[in-house]
Amino acid sequence: MGGAIGATHDRFAGNVMFRSKSGSGDPDARGVPDGSARERILTAAEELFADDGFEATPTSRIAERAGVPKGLVHYYFRRKPDLLVALIERLPDEPVHVDRVVVPGDVAASLRKLVAEFDAGLGASPSLSHLLWREADTHHAVRDALQARYQRIVRQIRAVMVAALCPGGTAASADVDSAAELLALAVSYRHSVARHGDTPHIDREVTFVADALTLGAGRPSVVNP
Repeated sequence: MGGAIGATHDRFAGNVMFRSKSGSGDPDARGVPDGSARERILTAAEELFADDGFEATPTSRIAERAGVPKGLVHYYFRRKPDLLVALIERLPDEPVHVDRVVVPGDVAASLRKLVAEFDAGLGASPSLSHLLWREADTHHAVRDALQARYQRIVRQIRAVMVAALCPGGTAASADVDSAAELLALAVSYRHSVARHGDTPHIDREVTFVADALTLGAGRPSVVNP
């Protein structure tokens, strides 16, 4: 008896879950929601989290903004923090090809072109970058994802430094690893405050790091491109 009641409840919940408020036909012919509903939910969550904060935004408001039933939000994202994890995937993460930015023998010009590529990706959603950095202190998944993103930035910066310093060789007399980490910190900080109008420029930091590398600052190290 209990099982029959439970099954009836599940079928009823499913019917409510897949019925679109907007009448736009979120489910397909099989009753399965399409991808556009998930994207609308994420867009609504991004906007509301950025404006009001994660904790202050109930899933009912996200559903209302997205034009979907509240049950559909929980269908895609069982827990509200799962929305944050999914939003991380919206951050631009395409690697910058070294050949596209490197000016052989000119570290400063190479790094400026690389930073411009990073900024172009950031321009797609500065509010998203800001809100994820803001929530990183209280959500481990977000913090871990941003740390992994930072390490990827370090590797890209390092690769550009090496290619610019040593167009045909494998050795450099500067601490490339520390220089790459320092510049990556500046880039990451810039992106963390990107939503504000006074986003800091880092040309001074780029020039300082490039000059230091060119002069061989830091410990001698073997550089493998």
